[in-house]
Amino acid sequence: MLTDLDLPALWEYRSGYQEPDDFDAFWASTLTTARASGGGITLTPVPTELTTIDLYDAEFAGFGGHPVRAWLRLPRTRSGPLPAVVQFHGYGSGRGGPYDDLLWASAGYAHLLMDTRGQGGAHAGGATADPVGSGPSYPGFLTRGIEDRETYYYRRVFTDAVRAVDAVRSLDAVDPARVAVAGNSQGAGIALATAGLVPDLAAGYFQAPFLTDIRRALRVTATDPYAELAGYLGARRQSAATAFTTLAYFDGVGFARRALAPAHFSTGLMDTVCPPSTAFGAYHAYRGPKRIRTWEFNGHEAGGSEDVTDVLAAFRSALDPAKAPAPGKAPLPANTPLPANTPLPADTPPKNTPVPGNVPAPRNAPAPGNEER
Repeated sequence: MLTDLDLPALWEYRSGYQEPDDFDAFWASTLTTARASGGGITLTPVPTELTTIDLYDAEFAGFGGHPVRAWLRLPRTRSGPLPAVVQFHGYGSGRGGPYDDLLWASAGYAHLLMDTRGQGGAHAGGATADPVGSGPSYPGFLTRGIEDRETYYYRRVFTDAVRAVDAVRSLDAVDPARVAVAGNSQGAGIALATAGLVPDLAAGYFQAPFLTDIRRALRVTATDPYAELAGYLGARRQSAATAFTTLAYFDGVGFARRALAPAHFSTGLMDTVCPPSTAFGAYHAYRGPKRIRTWEFNGHEAGGSEDVTDVLAAFRSALDPAKAPAPGKAPLPANTPLPANTPLPADTPPKNTPVPGNVPAPRNAPAPGNEER
């Protein structure tokens, strides 16, 4: 059953999110500091029984110079630099095992699957620790360090994600101009943040994104992970203002306003984990070219394999694995260092004026169904 707005109302909905005045300065400082910590990416070949994909155990420097693990998968048959997809997993998941997530490399892309620090204990095991502690928090990850933007858990995760893009772009096997980000749920939220912080990405795929339009989500769902935030604030009744002040620096709507890469969103209209209005909040705010696919009778899985079919076609158009490589690129060496550190570009797109919630749009919304734009 529908627990959120119906489709015509979703086309009209606009998020009431208001970003902090120093949103850009905060993230510029965070990323400049992270890049200044240096570090490189190391690649260790992993023997497998696969005949068409080469697998590497990758490690690069993330937030604070902390080691972050990833899998790098490459098509075995390749003649030069490849387009790349940097993927992020859902809530509680790590990078998984060597034989998981073979789709992107099988489709002709270099594929870096980032381990989400501290996660992987629930499913798809992880290998990256989070060495930073926090004050009191509700079980889970959503409220760790939430009393201060400097200590908030997702500051570290989003920085790791940007550094993952830096790392994959440093590889000779990759064409740095053709890098996309992708994820579902938490992974889509991480990918959306990365798209806002790295404005020259080639494409983005955001299926049922988490951490978007967070205040709205808290009002319309009582399901984890958002229920963690309600539980925390229920126990710490005086902390709401502080928590929402922190979360304003991490809301996907703010990142969407800065993202320029062609974007592909998807949401299930029966999603009670990441309600569809929160996906539309980010979609309507997204600055670059965009489309969204809706699934009337689906929940958090959204379009499932049909979404994969859509995004493979879209990415092939945007990234074109068959495109001739740039001159001078060589095959992938192991233990390739990252390029010289550079600060966050000063040309981060200017912020858009926040739009009040539920502002009517032109009444030409499509009839309910599996719509795309």
